[in-house]
Amino acid sequence: MTGTTVLNLQTHLLLPVKDPPGSQELSFRLKEQESLSLLKRCKNLEEFKQVHSHILKLGVSCDSFVAGNLVATNVLSAWGSMDYACSIFEQIEEPGSFVCNTMIKGHVKALNWDQALLVYCEMLERGVRPDNFTYPIVLKACAWLVAIEEGKQIHGHVFKLGLENDVFVQNSLISMYGKCGKVQLSRSVFEQLMDQKSVASWSAIISAHASLGLWSECLKLYGDMRREGLRAEESTLVSVLSACTHLGALNLGRCCHGYLLRNISALNVIVETSLIDMYVKCGCLEKGLSLFQKMIKKNRLSYTVVICGLAIHGHGREALELYSEMFREGLKPDDAVHVSVLSACNHAGLVEEGLQCFKRMKYEHEIQPKIEHYGCLVDLMGRAGRLEEAMQLINSMPIRPNDVIWRSLLSASRVHKNLGIGEIAAEKLFQLNMHNPSDYVVLSNLYAQAQRWDNVARIRTEMASKGLTQTPGSSLVEVRREVHKFVSHDMSHPQCKRIYEMIHQMEWQLRFEGYSADTTQVLLDVDEEEKRERLKYHSQKLAIAFALIHTSQGSPIRIVRNLRMCSDCHTYTKFISIIYQRQITVRDRNRFHHFEDGICSCRDYW
Repeated sequence: MTGTTVLNLQTHLLLPVKDPPGSQELSFRLKEQESLSLLKRCKNLEEFKQVHSHILKLGVSCDSFVAGNLVATNVLSAWGSMDYACSIFEQIEEPGSFVCNTMIKGHVKALNWDQALLVYCEMLERGVRPDNFTYPIVLKACAWLVAIEEGKQIHGHVFKLGLENDVFVQNSLISMYGKCGKVQLSRSVFEQLMDQKSVASWSAIISAHASLGLWSECLKLYGDMRREGLRAEESTLVSVLSACTHLGALNLGRCCHGYLLRNISALNVIVETSLIDMYVKCGCLEKGLSLFQKMIKKNRLSYTVVICGLAIHGHGREALELYSEMFREGLKPDDAVHVSVLSACNHAGLVEEGLQCFKRMKYEHEIQPKIEHYGCLVDLMGRAGRLEEAMQLINSMPIRPNDVIWRSLLSASRVHKNLGIGEIAAEKLFQLNMHNPSDYVVLSNLYAQAQRWDNVARIRTEMASKGLTQTPGSSLVEVRREVHKFVSHDMSHPQCKRIYEMIHQMEWQLRFEGYSADTTQVLLDVDEEEKRERLKYHSQKLAIAFALIHTSQGSPIRIVRNLRMCSDCHTYTKFISIIYQRQITVRDRNRFHHFEDGICSCRDYW
């Protein structure tokens, strides 16, 4: 019916209501009920404004209950307007905690974090007492703003109001401190809960550790939670899966997957994508692809994770095929997808395909290249030995090159022994005041390759004077659902003696197979014997020895490294895969290496 409004639908309610004799209170309540009934029927902002106008005529807009519902209907509806809600709020002379809480919630929902805190301040100034519904919302705003000082002040208010034992408020404090990077404060609040800890409390503390990359602590907390007999929520398991992904803890990841299947009937897209990410980054690409194919609903993030997975496993052409599939499925790739595709070309050595993809992104899809895309191209050319072209690309970039760009060029210069371009890249890094120890180490290694020992000594002295120390190479290996960490020449492990005995046993068998240590990897002015000794106890070799001791014959070995694999460890692992008939998967800083029968999946291109 043309011209029908929410008011026309209730014309019988809009007729003047005669107050029963001696009962103004009843009359007011009827008007109040009429107002609420009309508000519930609003389907858009225009209808809401009509109802608001009518409520003003009824004379009940000053009533705190009606005013609160006016604000709540506007703020919490999908069609609501925060500007209009603010105009209503400003007209309320004595707002209660419900109205103020609703306004704070509205600003948080609209991502107006600063405004949310301003309403809280106004609430205090007007003498409105906050309650246990106020603080979870206000603390969420602090978390998003990383406003740690304001968060601490609000924590003080919580104590003053006697809400320090409210579990919902405490959980919000745990989450806020975690997102602000203050995990010790999160732990402090968590411990104060004593035996009041809920599933949400555990979820908040696990998430706090995950946000700071404290992955081992995440898994320990999850274990403690399970021992308390509590069932984890999906959000908690996403954090746990992230921890498994970063630590390469495949068996623990599989346990989480089993728990999800037993306890949750239908997994959401976020959890499914986290599972895929865990499997592909723990070396089980086939399992990750299988889960991806079974997904009923795939989104752009799902495709990005799988393309990235194919990239780090060296399957560049398969990644390009999946990229094309996105278009057939009606999904338009964004800049993040193109970073993954360029990375896939990079790891597979598909230089021309990578350049073509870059052009397609820029001109066909009209996506303005970001520094990450240029970084992929520079790395792509550098790995392929096209250093001059990489240098030309950097000089022609419309964006100022950052440290990642120059670091890629410096690394490629070391691999291809181009001291000239390496020195230029290093100089640019030092001009950017990047105090990254690895830059000095790579430049030092470049000089060592050229046997310019005076320059090596100068760089090492400069590092020492600036207090820069090299990040030690480490390797993680999971055995019997426990992750063990090794560093080069590690003597701290409880089973150190057995491991070193195993290394000696492996050395004898390697010699019979024709292995010879690549002493060119030891860039120190020492004799050959000393170089061989330094290579013998690299962290990857210690991790392999430990796994060989504690795993059954024929079972696979999975290792995660924090640095790029050296060529000697690469050759060594190929020989070990033949001698012990093992599949050995190593994830280094850049990609996966799958060793089997003396062959690596990278085809010696990494």
